[in-house]
Amino acid sequence: MNHEEKQQLRERINLEIESATEQVIELKELTQPIAPDAAIGRISRMDAINNKSVNELLLSKTKAKLQKLESSLAFIDRDDYGLCRVCKKPIPLGRLMMLPESDKCVDCA
Repeated sequence: MNHEEKQQLRERINLEIESATEQVIELKELTQPIAPDAAIGRISRMDAINNKSVNELLLSKTKAKLQKLESSLAFIDRDDYGLCRVCKKPIPLGRLMMLPESDKCVDCA
């Protein structure tokens, strides 16, 4: 992987980190506890609890993605960056541009 490709990936990772950070902030607000004295109907309350559960799962996945992105950014200048951690073959640039947190090629993933 040449310097220009790594620079493109660095920019892509930074954009993804920014987006994921904003999403974490929004999801933290959506996963606040639902007050038992909130003036909503029983069905609406059940729906709100269900939505909270979905948002908690999404928050967890987004935090994990953010951690992987930050790790990718930290290791981007290493010689083995862009190599599959399982088979050690190069991960295609297109895959890294779509999923910059990828550490495995398509076959090993």
